[in-house]
Amino acid sequence: MNDAAKPGLAVEFDDVVKDFGTVRVLHGIGFALEPGRVYGLLGENGAGKSTLMKILGGYQPQTSGTIRVNGRPVAFSSSRDAEAEGIVLIHQEFNLADDLSISDNIFLGHEKKRGLLLDNRAMHAESAKVLAKVGLAVDPATKVSRLIVAEKQLVEIAKALARNARLLIMDEPTATLTPSETNRLFRLIEEMRADGVTVIYISHKLDEVERITDEVIVLRDGRFVGRSPTKDISRRQMANMMIGREVNDLFPPRAPVPRETAPALRVTDFSVPGWAEKISFEVRPGEILGFAGLVGAGRTELFEGILGLRKGSGRIELSGRTVTFRSPREAADHGLTYLSEDRKGKGLHVNFGLGENLTLMALERYVKPLLDPSAEHAALEAAVKEYGIRTGTLRNKASALSGGNQQKLALAKVLHPEPKVVVLDEPTRGVDIGAKRDIYFLISRLASQGLAVIVISSELLELIGVAHRVVVMRAGRFSAEVDGAHLTEQELIAHATGTANVDA
Repeated sequence: MNDAAKPGLAVEFDDVVKDFGTVRVLHGIGFALEPGRVYGLLGENGAGKSTLMKILGGYQPQTSGTIRVNGRPVAFSSSRDAEAEGIVLIHQEFNLADDLSISDNIFLGHEKKRGLLLDNRAMHAESAKVLAKVGLAVDPATKVSRLIVAEKQLVEIAKALARNARLLIMDEPTATLTPSETNRLFRLIEEMRADGVTVIYISHKLDEVERITDEVIVLRDGRFVGRSPTKDISRRQMANMMIGREVNDLFPPRAPVPRETAPALRVTDFSVPGWAEKISFEVRPGEILGFAGLVGAGRTELFEGILGLRKGSGRIELSGRTVTFRSPREAADHGLTYLSEDRKGKGLHVNFGLGENLTLMALERYVKPLLDPSAEHAALEAAVKEYGIRTGTLRNKASALSGGNQQKLALAKVLHPEPKVVVLDEPTRGVDIGAKRDIYFLISRLASQGLAVIVISSELLELIGVAHRVVVMRAGRFSAEVDGAHLTEQELIAHATGTANVDA
């Protein structure tokens, strides 16, 4: 922390209500936070966590109720007002300008000047310091558009550190980070707590909440449910409080794979320059194949190459036929669809309607020759029911849905063309435990219906819970293939880090 940082803030929410039109999303929230403590704010997607924090961070006004900071009522008209008070929010979805440099982003709206001119040298030097704190070894002059998702997350954290926050709100900060990056972040949080900073930590990773927080506060359906010292509550109890019922069987039983079937997808010696080199694998109908590896291992880039989003070379066989794809649309036409890890950037058009998003990859079904709105509406109604999407109204835009429901809509979108092979990249990133369970059971159901499913995930327990086999990549190369009988965290980490064959 900066030596000039001030102690943390005490905050009290008193009967805070938030309405969006006729829909009430926060119902009289009331609780208090003390300075110098780390609070885990828990709840399912749609519970109201992000809405409440956006109000505290100055991004939205409350409809009624009072927020007090250090005993004084406040009503921020903008995030800049909140930051002037020392309240900084790190959004779950990145709030970065891709065409600007890292340094420009860190100081955007808070530029340092020397006279009438920008002091670029000072901003570059200060940016280098906060980037070092979060462990990002990248030149601050680098454009954000050149960064991978995990690096963008670290820039968001560095940006918050540069603000000298007295109350820091972190919304799913480790969703894309490696274990070592996560450990570095936790050390930073411990330093902030020691300096008296108040930290609100929103995460669906209950093991992290258990490890880093002093106390948990639970919201459900826009209401305050309860709070407890973290040491006095188990992860299972946290989950039960979040969803209001007992959570059992997070992962479905793993069905056997019919080995006599031919591969639905076979990839041989596929390379993506700078990212993946001569990767080979195959997946059969009814099988769930996992892809593990540290951030930067090349998993996402490999599949972007296969789908024609990046330049790649190698042999691709789909249902026994050799194919080459110039675009994801062409791949979908052949029966291979892909769910991007970047839900809002590449997975959905958030300013489009729900029906428009759902049918976009199979639009030819609904144009005869003009668009048939009634058929599109019927398809949306069926998808909402099948995938358990909570929409409020079917006329909403995708941006109005919670993170978990956006993910379900994105899944419905890539499955709507009825593919033979589906690739799901970080399918549960940023969704709550209830939505995770729904997605795991959906993946199992897809396999039982004869689809070949590929799951790319940074959560090893997720791969262990759903996959029949896991391919591990390291530094752009094939490291190992581990079958169900040997799937353990230790085994996967050893192959991902290159220590599997190192003698103890």
